[in-house]
Amino acid sequence: MSPITTRRLRAGFAGALMAGTALTGLVLWQGHPANAQMGAISVPAISQPAVALPGFADLAARVRPAVVTITTTERATQASTNSPFPPGSEQDQLFRRHFGEQQGQRQQPQRPANALGSGFIVSQDGTVITNNHVVRNATSVKVKLDDGRELNARVVGRDDRTDIAVLKIDAGQPLPFLALGNSDTARPGDWVVAVGNPFGLGGTVTAGIVSARGRDIGVGPYDDFIQIDASINSGNSGGPLFGLDGSVIGVNTAIFSPSGGSVGIGFAIPSNMVRQVVAQIQANGRVERGFLGASTQPLTPALARSLRLAKPEGALVGQVEADSPAARGGLRAGDVVTQVGDRAVANPRDLARAIGDARPGSEVKLSVQRDGAAQEVRVTLAELRDGQAAGGKVAAEAENRGAVGVSLAPITPQLRQQLNLPANAAGAVIAGIRPESPAAEAGLREGDVIVGVAGRDVADVQATVGAIREAARNPGAAIALRILREGRNAFVAVEMPAQG
Repeated sequence: MSPITTRRLRAGFAGALMAGTALTGLVLWQGHPANAQMGAISVPAISQPAVALPGFADLAARVRPAVVTITTTERATQASTNSPFPPGSEQDQLFRRHFGEQQGQRQQPQRPANALGSGFIVSQDGTVITNNHVVRNATSVKVKLDDGRELNARVVGRDDRTDIAVLKIDAGQPLPFLALGNSDTARPGDWVVAVGNPFGLGGTVTAGIVSARGRDIGVGPYDDFIQIDASINSGNSGGPLFGLDGSVIGVNTAIFSPSGGSVGIGFAIPSNMVRQVVAQIQANGRVERGFLGASTQPLTPALARSLRLAKPEGALVGQVEADSPAARGGLRAGDVVTQVGDRAVANPRDLARAIGDARPGSEVKLSVQRDGAAQEVRVTLAELRDGQAAGGKVAAEAENRGAVGVSLAPITPQLRQQLNLPANAAGAVIAGIRPESPAAEAGLREGDVIVGVAGRDVADVQATVGAIREAARNPGAAIALRILREGRNAFVAVEMPAQG
């Protein structure tokens, strides 16, 4: 399970569930207990209708045969030093000379790592759905069925942006399987049941309710999570979330946890999104998404007023990449995108999803507000590649709520002069730092310029965001950032929290 950690949020919740309580009388004691009956005030009993809570035993028995445990073997790692720099790089070798072997540390043999997760079968021929982060670094994958059989699995395809992976197993016979339901029907307050493999305890069943819909937890532009209070923990990743009809309405993927264990806030990928992703992986081995080539930011009331908009809704274009579909279609910085085809755009996330859902090579119509007037722009989309931004945030919105805890801004002529940067300086300026975040703990400051990530130079905000996300994929990773501060280059290692 992929935890979302924070030290700023500290909340205690207390609750009591009372069922069938009846107040039969209020007794006033006067003097000796023998006088109690004489002093009693008769109060009629308050009758309450019996509330029949649902039982989940039949549901659990029906679905458990199709829920599986996933065991992966990951690449061997050297355990002698904790270098924060890319393996084999000049900085890594220097670090190891000064803090590793030179201090007499003896090299330990390389040992493969094992990880556990959950998944579920969606076809009788052995198609299995799980989380991408469960199998991302795996060199081999095994699937253990509910009946105890353990089978080798093949990774059909993965999608890092939605954290979905599809596996294939061959059991030699038809397997029990689960149906993907309609996640759009799930409402806050509905009962849900999670089944999975928390902490290696396979077949664990937990129940709760849908707490909220459409949650954005800062993972990426396609965030649309179902928040639940059913207990899920490390090892539940990739397991199914059921409605009371036994259909899968989500894939459990993340938890909010200051401690690493369940505190009653979990997140599942909606089944309707899973269905689309799985269909593309099965057809192509990967997910194809449209690429616009424009970076956008949300509108504030002040920005809306300055742009003569009736309300702060839409995606404000802050930058258009040269020779991109957006540039060729005539989209400009300062345009406010309000609609893609028939889909309304209230914010940059809506735009990213609408563009991502469109097929590469297709033409889309963008409704925009330009200089206070409505315009139409037609754009032929390219294909979104790894490392490219989907068209979400730029400036002070980039990575503002990401795991690292920094917001980034482009190097403008004003910032270049204000920070006394050399003419050839490229990268991204740290515009803000979330308190108590990994970035804050590493000593990063506002005004630092990130010029390199994990040994690679970065040219702008989008390249920096992509490089940081790539480097932060591994749980507990230490990201080596090369920064420019007060005219000097320095390396800073940002240590990410461990994830299950």
